Amino acid sequence: MITLADARRIIAAAEKKAEEIKQPMNIAVVDAGANLIAHVRMDDAWIGSIDIAINKAFTSRAFDIDTKTLATLSQPDDDFFGIQDSNHGRVMIFAGGIPIKKGRKVVGAIGVSGGKGKQDQAVAEAGAAAY
Repeated sequence: MITLADARRIIAAAEKKAEEIKQPMNIAVVDAGANLIAHVRMDDAWIGSIDIAINKAFTSRAFDIDTKTLATLSQPDDDFFGIQDSNHGRVMIFAGGIPIKKGRKVVGAIGVSGGKGKQDQAVAEAGAAAY
């Protein structure tokens, strides 16, 4: 189970990475049920990225896959083509969402939005590693 203290530690590590790369981000952490535990919008991060970060975390937990990988699997003629239209449009198919695991069990996820895909992914990876 991811606690609020865990979520704060995950977010702090992600914020540190975002500061290193000089890109303000929205960072969200969800629990095993894909319920939002915590979210932070760094100063000057895009308002439009709030929902995207939360939905990247939701997507990663809902399907237990990082959104970067899901993006490649959801292209035309691939197995998950059109998946972004499911779940009332909450499914995100670009980098920045990562499941958080305890051993082999998924216990939650992090979602990051506010930069280019590689930046979102790097910040999410830093946050996930802090768990």
